[in-house]
Order: sequence, then structure tokens, then C-alpha cells
Amino acid sequence: MKATLTLLAFLFTVCAAADAQVVPEATGPALPVPSNLRYDLRYSETAAFGGYQDGQQRIYVSGDASYANGSERLPLSMQYAGGYFWTFAGPPEAGSVFQRLSLTQGIVGRSWNLTASDNVGYTFETPTTGFSGVPGSGEPIGGSGSTTPPDQTVLALNIRTLDNFTNLTAVHRLDYATSLNLGGSAGQLNFVDGNGLNTNTLMADAEMTRRLDARNSIAGRYVFSRFDYSGAGSASSANAAQLSFNQLNTVLFRFDRKWNRHIQSTASAGPEWVSSSNSAVVPSSTRITASASVSDSFRVGTASLSYSHGVQGGSGYVLGAEEDNASANFSRKLGRKASVGVMGSYMRTAGLNGNGVIDGKYAGAQASRTLGRDFNVFANYTAMAQSSSSTLSTNALSGLTQVIGFGIGYSPRGIHLRR
Repeated sequence: MKATLTLLAFLFTVCAAADAQVVPEATGPALPVPSNLRYDLRYSETAAFGGYQDGQQRIYVSGDASYANGSERLPLSMQYAGGYFWTFAGPPEAGSVFQRLSLTQGIVGRSWNLTASDNVGYTFETPTTGFSGVPGSGEPIGGSGSTTPPDQTVLALNIRTLDNFTNLTAVHRLDYATSLNLGGSAGQLNFVDGNGLNTNTLMADAEMTRRLDARNSIAGRYVFSRFDYSGAGSASSANAAQLSFNQLNTVLFRFDRKWNRHIQSTASAGPEWVSSSNSAVVPSSTRITASASVSDSFRVGTASLSYSHGVQGGSGYVLGAEEDNASANFSRKLGRKASVGVMGSYMRTAGLNGNGVIDGKYAGAQASRTLGRDFNVFANYTAMAQSSSSTLSTNALSGLTQVIGFGIGYSPRGIHLRR
């Protein structure tokens, strides 16, 4: 943990950071392409109403940066966002620093490729809007810039968490239409102050994909998952003593379709077998997992819809849960100088041991306008609400909280670095 925090602190000091996500393709053009570096800096002020944060006012200094090397054989991409805030009115927070870093490295061969990625974040509340997940800081909302960690579906405030997820994938093309994918991943959700249930995740999967034609493809996938609670924080150590792990075996069948140049969709479903180290706490069961998404990328903006249902780790508050997550994103340019983005998400977390249901939802909107060549002004609004049929930790959000923010940003043009 110390090494990870040191790395994040170093990146925050050196980088100061960016909103464009440049993800390299597995294959590229015949001629070399330039690498790209972008960064943005922002200053914002926010005011919160309702719940624990009622009357809270903050000042944010933040930024983000992205980089892609443009290599055909060794594609590398990086995205970072982070900042610091001061609370000058209202209740205090557990921390003042927030950071998130995503790294992806690929190795591309003739009939195979390898991809290794890592996504690590340190924050003071459950991530919601934007890449870092901090509402009001001025990061773009909507479109492809919205990223929420899949292992946190319970909204919580005034906490410090370190969330890390590492993934390794190998793809081998068997013929012109068939490929074999193998992968493994590991994740850790740690509550720095011991006010949540530390959760470690291990996953392994194998998938066979078959392209039917230029627009359609199908796939069959097997996934093994294990959620380990042996390293629980002090607030949940009594519950963790009852159960050390949950284990899943999942079989999925997927269908992908490209409707045209801009719209594509995917849908998957299959059975899921659940077992645990203590059947008295989490009994063995057979469940259904499913997911679907559709995205549209057009000339002046992007839009996407997604839904997932299945068993996950429990977000640090329950010993495993059946989770539903539905989200929508939309961003659009308004002329040459203005843009708007909106997003929303609904999350339902039902404990596997029958200890209640948690319903959480949040939505955000942001409008921005450029001033001159490199500066812009923005205003945003975020609403978060949550209810539960059981007693949760005092850090879990209860009721409605609203955040209003405005600020100014510095966004110079991207730097093209010739290799």
C-alpha cells in the first residue's frame, strides 16, 4: 500500500493531469503515427446541500493528463486525474486528496496480442461522476469520460479507500473469424481507516469468439471468481470471521453487433453458481447473470446505455451481493465553443445472506464554454440518493445530497510527439 501511495503522490506532483482518453488500437496504420500528450488544470468551488455534507463548501485544485505512444507493436496509454480540496465551511472530510491512474500496455504479434492494465484510485468517498469520480471538480461528465469502479455500488461519504484492479489478457487468432481469449485479474478494495470490509478479488476466464459476418459475432465464456474477506477492516471483522470467501463459476453466451459506423451493441447472459466457505452464512445457489450495452458515437457527441446483473463482492459493506447496475451517458458539443454532458446511474445491492437491499442512485450534468484559445469556464450539478432496508455503517449515504459547482479550466492543445 505504501508503494502505491508513493507512486500516486509522485504522479500528482509531476503531472497535474487530462480529460482525453486516447486508447490505442491493437493494430495501426502502415506508417508510424505520432504519440499524443494532453493535460488540463482546473480551479472550482462547490456547495453541498442535504445529508452529512449539508452546508459544506469546498475549493478544488485539480487536473488530469493522458498519453498514448501511438506504437503499432507496443501500444501504451496512460490516464491520470487527481487533486486536492479545502473545506472552508460545514462538516470536515476524512481526507483531502483524490487520485486515479490507469495504465495499459499492449504487445501485438501477427496472430496474437497481450494486454496488461492497471487501474488504481485513492479517494474520500464512493466514486460517481468523471474519471476520478469526484463531483464538482470540473472533470468532463457524460460520454466515454465517465468511469465508475464496478466493485463499489454502495454510496459512502467521509471515507478513505484505496481501490486497485489489475488485468492481463491474451488473445490468439485461430483463423480469420475465430479467436481464443484467456485472462486473469486481481483487485483490492481497502478501507484505510478500517470503516469498511476490505475485499480482495481474483478472477480467471477463457472465451471463444466467432465472427459471423462484418457486423455480427458470438462468444462463449467461462469465468471463475473468488471474493476474499479475510483482510477485513475493524468495523466488519466480526462479520468477516463468519465468512472468509465467496466463490463463483459463471458461463456466459454473448452476441455483438455493429449496426452502422456509429452504433454498436453487446448482450450476454448465462448461469452463475455461488458457493462460500460457510454455507450457513451464504448458502450455495444457482443464479442468472446478464449484461447489455449500446453506444453511439456521432460527429458532435457520444451516448451510451448499459445494464449489468450478477454477483459481486459487496462493495465493502456486505459479504457478497447480487447487484444490478444501470447507467446512461450523453455528451454533445453546442457550436464550436460550448458543450454539455449528462449522466445517471441506478445501483441495487442485495446481500447474499439476506441482510437487506440497498438502493443507490446518482446523476450529474455539466456545461462548459471556451474562453479564447486555452481557457474555459464550467458549471455542474450532482445529486446522490440512497436508501436501505437494513442498518448500514454511519459512513453510508442516507437520503439525498446535492452538489453545485463552478470554476475555470486551462486546457491547451494536445502535444504531438514524433517517435
